[in-house]
Amino acid sequence: MDAFGIPVRAIITEGTRAACSQSPYLIEGISPKYLLADRAYDTDKIIKDTAEKGIIPFIPSKKNRKIKRDFDKNLYKFRHLVENMFLKIKQWRGIYTRYAKNSASFLAAVQIRCIHIWANFL
Repeated sequence: MDAFGIPVRAIITEGTRAACSQSPYLIEGISPKYLLADRAYDTDKIIKDTAEKGIIPFIPSKKNRKIKRDFDKNLYKFRHLVENMFLKIKQWRGIYTRYAKNSASFLAAVQIRCIHIWANFL
């Protein structure tokens, strides 16, 4: 998502794959200033990779992390834009219920929905 909460990239994975494992692919080729993510993305690898790229991570520490990191809670409040975008994408029944039989068809439906959102934004 960009600063306005508009989708920039989508990746479809198996249901058993952790979403945080796809973060390098989601930020590849773009240069955001900040990374706002939930606790599931609080891994040493993601923190290290984003710092190497000059991206400032705003990710709350997991509850089991021994040394908690500080993060800007006011900036983190903008993460609701991500959740709102997921709600907009899932407004299409075929995406919400995942009617597509294979991942390519499902990704195509998500991309069409994202184009629709972009068109309404412009």
